[in-house]
Amino acid sequence: MKERFLFFALCMVAAWPAPAEIYKFVDENGRVTYTNIPRKGAIKLDIGGAEAPARNRNHAGPGNFPKVDAKTQRQRDDLRRQILEDELASEQRALAEARRALQEGEAAHLPEEAGNPQKTQERLKRLREAVALHERNIAALRRELGLAR
Repeated sequence: MKERFLFFALCMVAAWPAPAEIYKFVDENGRVTYTNIPRKGAIKLDIGGAEAPARNRNHAGPGNFPKVDAKTQRQRDDLRRQILEDELASEQRALAEARRALQEGEAAHLPEEAGNPQKTQERLKRLREAVALHERNIAALRRELGLAR
């Protein structure tokens, strides 16, 4: 128990943010270098804490950014959803075909592969990879459809 506490305390200390000192150095050719290593002639910069800039959440973009009315956006969303559903149906058909080809490939022994099990394994590997690809595509399309609803 004591070891766990000690480990936890060490992790907390290691995660403690360290203040960074930044120096600006300008060489004889006018090149500016920023570094955390102090050197003669460098100026220490006071940058304060590393904070993210404040965002105005009510502001969606620049003033001249084109606005889309709700009806147009809804039409775009519906079109996107329809495209995703069409792609999903296409991938499902391709998956069924790939599975059928894999089943047939596992049952079939091609004459050119006779005596060479390596060729059979390579052919079956390609068929399995095709099935896996279509399964991943279907999962990705379902995720996108879940976000689009």
